[in-house]
Amino acid sequence: MLTDNGIPGNNTMSQTLDIRPVAGALGAEIGGVDLSRDLSDNTVADIRHALLEHLVIFFRDQDITPDRHLAFARRFGETVEYPLVKGLEGHPEIMTVVKLEHEKLNFGGLWHSDTTYLDEPPMGSILVARELPPHGGDTLFANMFLAHETLSEGLRNLLKPLKGVSVSNLPKVCQTRQARMDDSARAAPETVLTATHPVVRTHPESGKKALYVNGAHTCRFEGLSEEESAPLLEYLFEHQTRPEFTCRFRWEPGSIAFWDNRATQHNPVNDYHGHKRVMHRITLAGDKPS
Repeated sequence: MLTDNGIPGNNTMSQTLDIRPVAGALGAEIGGVDLSRDLSDNTVADIRHALLEHLVIFFRDQDITPDRHLAFARRFGETVEYPLVKGLEGHPEIMTVVKLEHEKLNFGGLWHSDTTYLDEPPMGSILVARELPPHGGDTLFANMFLAHETLSEGLRNLLKPLKGVSVSNLPKVCQTRQARMDDSARAAPETVLTATHPVVRTHPESGKKALYVNGAHTCRFEGLSEEESAPLLEYLFEHQTRPEFTCRFRWEPGSIAFWDNRATQHNPVNDYHGHKRVMHRITLAGDKPS
């Protein structure tokens, strides 16, 4: 439990955080904080510390408007717009992640790290539940530090100098965003974004090593063809999401998830056909992986 030393009586909330891990690999729920109010610098520092320690943090029973969502996000970094789909009207940095009742595919419905096809992928994302199905629609998260450190020494040495090429147009991820590209595209359908990043990334704050390839965007190793790269990439994609590296979050009204995109992957489970699910996501600017 972390105690905030904010000064009572000003406009900034002084909070005591109750931090409870949800799984052995990653994830913690944080209680004792009202995100609809201004937070003291100490509370923000404690939340950031919890994020770095647990990689994804969850809040329950929060009632925040889009404006408060943005205000909270901006305490942790610069907010940026999603490059392919338009944001919420009046709040372009807030992306509506939605699956409608008649749709069979959910947006981003596969294991991935967000927008690694950008030269500077996001530091993290903050997702707020707005409308939920009566059951299903959980989100899985995986720890990429564990994914790296559990590889053999020989494979870690092999991967150390390699770079992965990420693209925005792999068919399996394009299918999951097609409905939103049809109704709210921000970029032309033929747009292809490409970036090259180290396969093993050093976290800029903790210094830990993370496996930094993902099945949604990484298409090959630099200097190799897709066919040559496929066997090793497929092994890494399967290894990254071993159950013991993961946690599962069950959404409820008022739930919020905040994940470190530099050290995790996530997968929204598509098990609620016939029901609507609406989430609001804000993305925080990151840096060039090294």
